[in-house]
Parts: sequence; C-alpha cells; structure tokens
Amino acid sequence: MDDLDRRAARLHALPPSCGPVRLVAVDGHAGSGKSTFAGRLADALGADVPVLHLDDLATHEELFDWTGRMLNQVIEPLAHGRDAAYHPYDWNLRRLLAPRVLPAAPLVLVEGVGAGRRALRPYLAALLWMDRGAEESWERGRARDGAALSGFWDGWTAAEMRHFLSDPSAPFADALIRECPTGYEWLQVPAGTAGSHPIDHSQ
Repeated sequence: MDDLDRRAARLHALPPSCGPVRLVAVDGHAGSGKSTFAGRLADALGADVPVLHLDDLATHEELFDWTGRMLNQVIEPLAHGRDAAYHPYDWNLRRLLAPRVLPAAPLVLVEGVGAGRRALRPYLAALLWMDRGAEESWERGRARDGAALSGFWDGWTAAEMRHFLSDPSAPFADALIRECPTGYEWLQVPAGTAGSHPIDHSQ
C-alpha cells in the first residue's frame, strides 16, 4: 500500500496543466469510491487544495452533457489564472443554484464520472482511475442510495455505459487506484498506455 503523503508530494511537483493550475482528475464508475478517495487525497495534499465534484455540474437532464459548462465556467478562468465560478446543481430542488467559487489554486482536484473525458484531458496534469469494476461499483452505489433511487440508477448505468463506450477514460490513466482495507494502492498502468504524466512507482 502506498503512502498518500508521498504521492501527494509528487502530484504537487507536476508541471501546471491549466494555466498556472495543476488539474488532477479522479475518474471511475459510479460507486467506485471516487469521492472518498478524493477527500482523503485532498487532505494529504493540503488544506488549500479545492475539490470540484462533477455531481455539481451534472443534472437530471444532462447526466454527461455538462462539458460546455465545465469548459466555460471552470477551465477557461483557471487557464487564465482566475478563480472559477460555476453553478452547482441541487438534485433535490432540480435546479441550478447561485455561483460557487473554485479558487485557482496551484493544485485543484476534479472528481466524478467523466473527469477524464477527452475534452478535459488536454488540461489535466494527471488522471487517476479508480480500479473497481462497473458491476461491483454500481452494486455499491445502489446499496448506498437505497431502493428509493433504484429507478435513477437504472437510467444512470445505461447512460454511463454509453458514455464510456464513446469516451473512455481508463486507457488514458496515469495511475490506477485500488482501495484496500487500510488505504489505497497505486498501480502501474500498462506500458505505453499512460497519460501525459505517468506517476513514478519506483520510489
């Protein structure tokens, strides 16, 4: 198992990828543990590292069609060294809320299904993929959310399969993250398939 503090230091050392910002994405299937891992990684990276949750950009009508808002509201200002301001979606009220600021910090985490999509990869310093299969991930997600959201999950899994068939993230990952009983293991990606900044596993 790898030490998050050591890995966090390596992420801080990556070259900026989106203007002055190092944008690090955590992608994987729904229910794979992205949010929990991103939270723990953010703690290891330092209190000044903001996390953008893509659940705040997706909506009931646009589960995966949020690329334009991501580029306009987040990527464009960060690329120019300005704080971003995006409209988070309230899944209960089913509407967008007032703008929320995302600071143009030296390192910003983006977590969610599709964080490593092709439109965003040119702006990423690193892409981390949660190494848990689709069926296991979805089963975990359904158990977490309960029977009341069973219908939503039926629609989500179909949409997620379509998304990853047309725009896969896993083949472009710089590291695979596997959850272990006492932490996380960072796995080497197959030679020749890593993204722009493969994570060094030798030290």
